[in-house]
Amino acid sequence: MSRRDEKPSRALRGRAGRMQGGRGSGRASSGAVRLWGRHAVEAALKNPEREHRKLWATREGVATLDGELPAGFPVEWAQPLDLARLVAKDAPHQGLVLECLPLPDVFLEDVLSGEAAHPIVVLDQVTDPHNVGAILRSAAAFGAAAIVTQDRHAPPESGALAKAASGALETVPWVRVVNLARALESIEEAGYWRIGMAGEADLALSDAMPTGAVALVLGAEGEGLRHNVAQHCDALARLPITGIESLNVSNAAAIALYAVASRG
Repeated sequence: MSRRDEKPSRALRGRAGRMQGGRGSGRASSGAVRLWGRHAVEAALKNPEREHRKLWATREGVATLDGELPAGFPVEWAQPLDLARLVAKDAPHQGLVLECLPLPDVFLEDVLSGEAAHPIVVLDQVTDPHNVGAILRSAAAFGAAAIVTQDRHAPPESGALAKAASGALETVPWVRVVNLARALESIEEAGYWRIGMAGEADLALSDAMPTGAVALVLGAEGEGLRHNVAQHCDALARLPITGIESLNVSNAAAIALYAVASRG
């Protein structure tokens, strides 16, 4: 039986007025995070893992939410221009800005002890919050088990990232690790076939695809996968694109996740 046909091991397992706080990317004071936009705020409000502090909102913004706010939820009513002072410049807050604490840590062993039929997405030094947010959104759409990043070379939770994720930040586990190579070793031990996406690879993704559990490994645009990370992949594969040199990493992740989900 080939390595690609092996079954995964399960051993591892208010009132309107001047708002407090300055403009920023979505990081508030004292370690809190500010989220904005209907999808991001609504998903965070529904997430029992979130510890909420305060909602600044227009009445029109609150009216767009699915369901009512809990009784006694701290809301400060505001005008759109007041909310604009709390978020990144020109951010589409849609009348909603939520301050909350970051999500609790998620550990790799907890993900590996789950359902191995769902792919894992590993990101090697992808630092743009819009890309990570978009990848989270695709991960949610195609049923990925988690995304895994190195803690020091990935963006923090932020309003911009959550807006790009369109609610998926609250539903897709995000594992932050110290050493990505060691994480890939643990992923292999759990029975996953690790495919590194590389434009220069000889194999097309369809030819590298296993029948069992898959971990897709993607690097930053331009730099691609670091050598040590690529060495910890079972295969390197490319997308069959023509006419351009490469795709945005979030687009590549979406296509690769679709390919995994549509295996026969």
